Formats: sequence, structure tokens, C-alpha cells
Amino acid sequence: MSGTVDSARLARARRLLADKAAWIEQQPTGSYAMRLVPDRRSRVVMRLTEAEFVALTHSPGLAVRTGGGWQVRRAVRPDTSGTPGGAPGRIEALEPRLLPDGTRLPVRVNQGDSAIAWLARRRDAAGRPWLSPQEVAAGLRLTRDAELALKGPSLTQRWDALPRSGGGTAARVEPGHAALAAGRRVAAALEAAGPRLSPMLDAVCIRGSALQAAEGQLGLRRRQGKTVLKQALQALVDHYAG
Repeated sequence: MSGTVDSARLARARRLLADKAAWIEQQPTGSYAMRLVPDRRSRVVMRLTEAEFVALTHSPGLAVRTGGGWQVRRAVRPDTSGTPGGAPGRIEALEPRLLPDGTRLPVRVNQGDSAIAWLARRRDAAGRPWLSPQEVAAGLRLTRDAELALKGPSLTQRWDALPRSGGGTAARVEPGHAALAAGRRVAAALEAAGPRLSPMLDAVCIRGSALQAAEGQLGLRRRQGKTVLKQALQALVDHYAG
């Protein structure tokens, strides 16, 4: 695959990705197919090389899509109110990551308060903690598995550690057995949560979205997200206990 990127093609790909439903899936041949509707049988509007795909992970940025593949990463507004106990936001920073070949690369990470940590400090109308210790632990367990599965230079390029249709890999460094095993655990946990709750787990535990951002991404009403997240974490508790 050529490592060069045609600027006109890249500009077209970015315009297509602006469509809310646009998404990219890796093909068995190693190329990447972009579609504008969720159905995998739909027409491919553009085929991308690996170099073009990598360029898109940097700008506009790609996020893992529920159901497989990638979609454009939507902007997340940080909490700038300065009010203690406010809704969690994102504080992005670059941290060095050691790759298996010894190379160190800067990786963008979220240093802000996680949605689970914030919600664990909240209490319901009866004064009880909104999340139980078991629910918090289940969410952190899923996050740790996801981080292990995604270990490598770029979060958006390490989802080859998770089983998905189409095969192939977008990463230049193959995942080890530990990453593959963690990926299978993540896939099993999301499947156990079901189609209604797994998108919230994907947004909060895997992609590190703030709770308000997750509500917007999933089309939920304001303040509905904490209820859905609690239900999703309880499903995780049941899954891990099984």
C-alpha cells in the first residue's frame, strides 16, 4: 500500500466523514471502506489506503464505532465551570507510551475526572451512593481490559485486538496474547450488556467520554445518562459474577 496521501482525496474523505452516519471499516484486503449508512451491505462511497486512514485518525480524529469500525470523533466540551463535583470533562495531555519495539511515542490521554469516579461520589434522594462498590469495580475492570487491548501507539488504531468482522489489522505492531485475551473479554462484556446498554459502556469505560458528552452521543435526555450508566454497570457486575 502506498504511503503517500493525495490531498484532494483526503479532503474528500474528511467532507464525507462530516456526515453523522459515515463510518469506516477495514476490509479483508487491507484497504478501508467508507459507507454513509450503518448497513455493511450498503454501497462503499470511498476506499482508503492505510496512509489515508492514518491521516484521518489524526484529523479529524476517529473513534471506535459501536458495532465495529470507526467514525469521526465528536468534540467533547470540557467542564470549565470550576465548581467542585461538577460533571466530568476532558483534560487532554500527551504522555509517552513505550511500544513493543522500544520506541516511545506521545499518546493523547484524558487526565480529567472519569464519569464513573464522578458518579460514585453522587448520592440518590435517600442519601445512598449512586453507584455501589461492585458497580465501580466492574467499570474499572472493563476499562483496564480495554486499555490492555488497545495497548500501542494510538487508541484508534489498536482495536485490532478486539475480534471484529473483516479481519486484518490497522496497527503496525501486532498485539500480544495478553492484548488479544483482553480484547475478547471486552467483546464478551459488551455483548453481555446487550445493545441498549453496551453503547454507554463503550462511551464511558472504553472511550473515556464525559457523562454529558455520552448523553449527547447516544441521544439521551439530560441527566438520563447516570441511570443508563448504573444499569450498564449492574449488567457488568452480573456478567463478571457469572
